[in-house]
Amino acid sequence: MTLSTSPQVGPRKQDYREVLQTLSEGSVTRNFDPYLDIDWDGTDFAIDPQDPRWILSPEIDPLGATAWYQRLPQARQIEIGKWRVANTIKVGAAFESILIRGLMQYIMKLPNGSPEFRYCLHEMTEECSHIQMFQELVNRIGVDVPGMRPFFRALSPFIGVAGGYAHVILVIGILGGEEPIDHYQKALIRQGGNLPPAVLRTMEIHIAEEARHISFANEFLKAHIEKLNSASTAVCALAFPLAMRWLAGEIMAPPRSFATQFDIPREVIKEAFWRSPQARKILSGYFGDMRSLADELGLMNPVTRRLWKLLHIDGAPSRYRSEPERRVA
Repeated sequence: MTLSTSPQVGPRKQDYREVLQTLSEGSVTRNFDPYLDIDWDGTDFAIDPQDPRWILSPEIDPLGATAWYQRLPQARQIEIGKWRVANTIKVGAAFESILIRGLMQYIMKLPNGSPEFRYCLHEMTEECSHIQMFQELVNRIGVDVPGMRPFFRALSPFIGVAGGYAHVILVIGILGGEEPIDHYQKALIRQGGNLPPAVLRTMEIHIAEEARHISFANEFLKAHIEKLNSASTAVCALAFPLAMRWLAGEIMAPPRSFATQFDIPREVIKEAFWRSPQARKILSGYFGDMRSLADELGLMNPVTRRLWKLLHIDGAPSRYRSEPERRVA
C-alpha cells in the first residue's frame, strides 16, 4: 500500500512523504488493542491495593523525593502513590483527547492526496485505544481521581479547536504533553519495572506506539517550520519552551484536591512541584530530546536559551533519542 503522490515534489518533501509512509505502514502492521493485549481479568494482572510497588520512586517522582513522603508509614505511601499513578494516567487520557481534537481540525483542511491525512488518522485511532486502555486501568485501580486540573479541563476543548488553525503550535504542544509522560514511563521501566503488572503492561504498550507519534511530531516540525517566515519562526522559538513548561506542570503536577485529601503541607507541594533541586532535575530531565530538537530546528538563540533556563527546563541536549539520565547525573 503506497501513499498518493503529487507532482513537483522536492527532495526534502519527498523524504517527509517517505517517513509518513513508513509510519503509516507501521500503524497497520504493528498495533495494539487494549482488550486483546492485556489480560485484564487474569490473575497476574489483578490489582492489589496494598501492593508496595505503588510506592513512589524518589529518583523519578518529585513527591517521592521529599523527606515528608519518605517519613510516612508504608500504608500511607502506598495510598498516596496509588492515587498519584492513577491520576497521572487519567490526565494522560485527557491529553490524548485534546490531541485528537486538534489533529482532526487540522486534517479536515488538508488537500486531497496529502500523506499527513492518512498518518494522522492512524495516530488518532491509536490514541483512542490509549484512552480506552488508560480508563480501564483507572477503573480497575479503583481510585476516583479527577484527572486534569479544573482550569486546564475547562480550556481543553478550545485548545483542540485552536490547534486546527495554528498547526505548528499544536504539534509543539503535543510534544509538550507526550514527552514528560514518555520520559516518566521509560524511567520507571529502566529502573526495573517495579510496578503492578497491569500498570507495567499499559506503559509498555503506550511507549511502543508513542515512539511513532513522537517521530511524526519531530518530522512534522522539521517539514513545516522551515517554510515559516522569520516572525513566525520567532514566535515558535518562544512558544517551544513555554509549551514544554506549562504542559509538564499540567500533566505531572496534581490538582489542589490531592493535597487536601492527603493532608500534604503546602510547603511540601511547593518543594515537590518544582522548587527543590531534585524536583528541578526531574523537570529538566523530561526535555533533553526537546532541547536537541529545538536546536536542530534553529529555535535556540540567546533569548530563547535564557527562557529555557528561566523556566528551569534547560540542560544538555540528548545525544540520541531517549538517552537515559545517567550522563547528566
